[in-house]
Amino acid sequence: MYNPQEDIYMVKSPIRLHGIGNNIYTLKMNESSCSCGKWREYILPCSYVLAVCRDNGTRPDSYVPDIYSREIYRRTYQSNFYLFGYEDFWRDAPYNLTFYPPNMNNQQGRKQGMKFWGEMDY
Repeated sequence: MYNPQEDIYMVKSPIRLHGIGNNIYTLKMNESSCSCGKWREYILPCSYVLAVCRDNGTRPDSYVPDIYSREIYRRTYQSNFYLFGYEDFWRDAPYNLTFYPPNMNNQQGRKQGMKFWGEMDY
């Protein structure tokens, strides 16, 4: 089922083992949202978007943000990367870093001697 004017679709998941599935999801393609929540959470189209694209004949990569495109990926690794080298050749920092470990003796919560007995403890 779909509303082509607003680009809204309803997809029913297949029934799987042990009766899992058979759920109905609403996709709003113009808003990049699906009621399963995966599209918004992962920013990449979920499997229900792929199913709609397959049935419509549209390209699923048109719903992928440009930052994940092959061109951006190529440009990311086009420049040179420089390694740090061995630690023996590092210059000393012009400042001191001081690390204070957390207090491991922090007594939080209920004291051990204050157990409350219930009927299941007898």
